Amino acid sequence: MHRSLQQMGFYEERVLPRVVEVTCGGKRMEQVRRPALVGLSGTIVELGFGSGSNVGLYPSEVERVLAVEPSTLARERAGTKIAAHPKPPIEFIGLDGAQLPLEDGSVDAVLSTWTLCTIPDVERALAEVRRVLRVGGSLHFLEHGISMDSKVARWQRRVEPVQKKIGGGCHLTRDAPEMIVAAGLRIDQLARFTIGPRVFASMSSGVAIKDDA
Repeated sequence: MHRSLQQMGFYEERVLPRVVEVTCGGKRMEQVRRPALVGLSGTIVELGFGSGSNVGLYPSEVERVLAVEPSTLARERAGTKIAAHPKPPIEFIGLDGAQLPLEDGSVDAVLSTWTLCTIPDVERALAEVRRVLRVGGSLHFLEHGISMDSKVARWQRRVEPVQKKIGGGCHLTRDAPEMIVAAGLRIDQLARFTIGPRVFASMSSGVAIKDDA
């Protein structure tokens, strides 16, 4: 998820979405994304929809996608993919994951792929995720974050200030599963693995459940 439009300059609005599309999208990343989408069904919210890298990968059980994406360029670039995959229908509903224009308990699942690293108020965003999920609903996530290797983690902390500037607020040291649990969701499935350059390599993919209201 990128910053709100009020905070976004030319680089973040017109350049960064293209960079993200190249580095995190495309056929070569499908095998990494697909496990996070397994089990999605019904009405889902996708945080940080971007240029639609998950379009065409949703399970057939998904009935509707409510997309949250602040970048105008990313939404424009998603148009071709959405036109090529008319099902499930996709509706853009907002710009900010920390302010979801939805009723309490109104969605079956939330999808976040490489998004929680850049939301400025990530705690509030996860509180919103929990609020809009129905009881028994799920958060499906694929995120990068702090390495379990202490040497790599030290480098991540050193590089993070620069990364936040060039990566639209992207943090290298957040721990997505830890934040998700702190938001009141229960981790039901979790895989940790590494891929890519070492400071970006630590990934977590899984499913978290909302057990009660």
